[in-house]
Amino acid sequence: MYQEDTYDSYRMVDLESRVAAASPYDLVLVLFDGLLDELERMRGHIEAKRYLEKGRSVEKCVNILNGLSSALDFDSGGDVVTGLARLYDYMIYRLTDVSVTLSLEGVDEVVGLLRELREGWEGVRDARR
Repeated sequence: MYQEDTYDSYRMVDLESRVAAASPYDLVLVLFDGLLDELERMRGHIEAKRYLEKGRSVEKCVNILNGLSSALDFDSGGDVVTGLARLYDYMIYRLTDVSVTLSLEGVDEVVGLLRELREGWEGVRDARR
């Protein structure tokens, strides 16, 4: 347990330093990266049959997705924002299903969607520079 606590402390310091130096576009990428990391941990928990930890990972992922969704600007974002909201909702739905079915394919699907979304967001950030 000590190693996990040390790792979590390191991750928190790393996250705090990344957030402090981030632009709004980079903050979204930080959240995407954190979500991808947690999805990988979830996969490992499912494979190792650590169901309590899997549940915690699902909860963290859903919380990040809800945070991303709640930050969307529906007033000025148009169809893009509506599409993002639907995508976040779908990912939450899939992770809720994964929590019950323990489907690694479901985890992989969410990872694939998120990687594609992250790549697009990097393009938006780079175009704004």
